[in-house]
Amino acid sequence: MAKTQLNVRVDETVAEAARRRASQRGMSVNRYIEELVRHDEGETGRAFVEAAADFMKQYESVFSEEFGTERDGAR
Repeated sequence: MAKTQLNVRVDETVAEAARRRASQRGMSVNRYIEELVRHDEGETGRAFVEAAADFMKQYESVFSEEFGTERDGAR
């Protein structure tokens, strides 16, 4: 996969924390930040799915009234 260079400005405290955490994990700062973004992206996806499931559960009776259920033989 092609790589793109990003330039990010952070204060020295954040930069040092990133260096320290990357070192503790035995990886480069680039790899550490890439993994943070991938993890965050996954969390957003899971949060969306959970919210959608909650919505469907909350309005299950409305959907059943409007569209029926497979148990009713309607689809």
